[in-house]
Amino acid sequence: MEHFVVSARKYRPQTFKDVVGQQAITNTLLNAIENNHLAQALLFTGPRGVGKTTCARILAKMINSDGTETEDEDFAFNIFELDAASNNSVDDIRNLTDQVRIPPQVGKYKVYIIDEVHMLSAAAFNAFLKTLEEPPKHCIFILATTEKHKIIPTILSRCQIFDFKRITVSDAKDYLKYIAEEQGINAEDDALHIIAQKADGAMRDALSIFDRVVSFSGKELTRQAVTENLNVLDYETYFTSTDLILENKIPELLLQFNTTLSKGFDGHHFIAGLASHFRDLLVCKNEKTIELLEVGEDTKAKYLAQAKKSPHDFLIKGIELANETDLKYKSSKNQRLLVELCLMQLASITFDGEKKNSKNYIIPPSYFKAKGITPIPVAIPKKTQETQVSTENIKTESTTEAVAATKDHPITAEVKRPVIDLKKDQRTSGLSLKSIRAKKEHQIKQMEVVIDVDDLPTEAFTEDEFHETWNAYIALLHKKGEKIMASILEMGKPKLDETAIQLEFPNETLKLELERAQYPLMEFVRKKLQNFDLKLEISVNEEISKKYAFTAPEKYQKLKEKNPNIELLKKTFGLDI
Repeated sequence: MEHFVVSARKYRPQTFKDVVGQQAITNTLLNAIENNHLAQALLFTGPRGVGKTTCARILAKMINSDGTETEDEDFAFNIFELDAASNNSVDDIRNLTDQVRIPPQVGKYKVYIIDEVHMLSAAAFNAFLKTLEEPPKHCIFILATTEKHKIIPTILSRCQIFDFKRITVSDAKDYLKYIAEEQGINAEDDALHIIAQKADGAMRDALSIFDRVVSFSGKELTRQAVTENLNVLDYETYFTSTDLILENKIPELLLQFNTTLSKGFDGHHFIAGLASHFRDLLVCKNEKTIELLEVGEDTKAKYLAQAKKSPHDFLIKGIELANETDLKYKSSKNQRLLVELCLMQLASITFDGEKKNSKNYIIPPSYFKAKGITPIPVAIPKKTQETQVSTENIKTESTTEAVAATKDHPITAEVKRPVIDLKKDQRTSGLSLKSIRAKKEHQIKQMEVVIDVDDLPTEAFTEDEFHETWNAYIALLHKKGEKIMASILEMGKPKLDETAIQLEFPNETLKLELERAQYPLMEFVRKKLQNFDLKLEISVNEEISKKYAFTAPEKYQKLKEKNPNIELLKKTFGLDI
């Protein structure tokens, strides 16, 4: 069987022109050689697999070249490579400094390439200082490291530092395409993009992944083969997920997530990828930022198409929710539920849950006349009319219309409906905070009607009956799934002052929440107790909130009140609070 050479070795650059993605550094080194301006101590630093050692070897070969050598001359007698990971003692450095004094037998310079130089011990660094600062004229040191911060400052100050950058996805993909053509492999553009992204800026890793995938798929390198072999989530997974989210299809979305998990993918990987997908869609929203999208042309077209139907606000909220889930994932005890909850929240961003028609329908009086129901007049309070609009700009017209009816007490209302005639200079923006607040107040005040009849029941009831009715309404809320409102009503026990139901809350927010939901509550209580004189009075008492915050000693006292044996337990085991 013929010996196989991995692509990382087979296609290792032999000249600076072949080095991928480091043009700034290679040009600097070429100019330094041409102008005889090369430092005697160089430090190459950067991530793994970006060409540090390769550039060091090319440089060592070029500075010894004078044009008379053969093409395959490698100047092996002049180039010394030392692995500092395994030769990091003081003795190893002393042996090196002893060799430095001997001039080269062939060529002009002896080049010492010390790889992983950050692994040298502190004593070895100190032994190397003097030689590095004043080496012989025929000697050049090239130090290479991935962790510059571990090198002592006295070494750094004696070196000319070159920072190698990560290989971009585009550069890595272009080089992989060149290698695929050299080997006669038909590779899809998206397949090479995925390999380049998986390499995370390291060209050596990209070549290793390329060899592995080619061994799996042969001469046809497809996107599907790459995703299967590397076990990465395909772009299509996130395109499908986003479509389901935008269409508010929660069941299908959860099933797709379950399928993803069944393929062996991690929920953390999925939600982090979804956040990146939303980011890429956001990038496609503006022509100036499209260049930040590092994908193939076919995939870019899909991103642009989906970005058009994805609202900007949805993408911002989606990234926020996905990132929040990403941060909470490791500390969560139920990680799958955390991701599923996030997906349901994402699918609810664009969902309009208001199923009711916003139009107001009024039952005409003729309907009640046909049923033989006698109308009872109901009037809107004068105060309510005055707060809605200025009386100078309102014309009113009277009409008698039926607004409600019960089995025993049919009610019709004589409503004075305001006809607003505002001047142009008095119009306000429908999007201003003032107008939104006014609309909310208007909606609440529209429901405040005074019934000018004495026929409605005002039967007496006991306090126990009232609390039983109150608890029944809370149970009804739990059954309907309105847990928040049920919790608000459970926070404090209501007090009765004749026909006034008094409630105290620790903050204004809870008061406003109950005020908005008071009408179905009062309707239930009044009908159940057959007393329509009942009214709700809500107040704010910030002192109440203090009783919910306990210090450690206060918690201990509360527990001791419930179970005195806790004190015995504390003394027996010498426990502290």
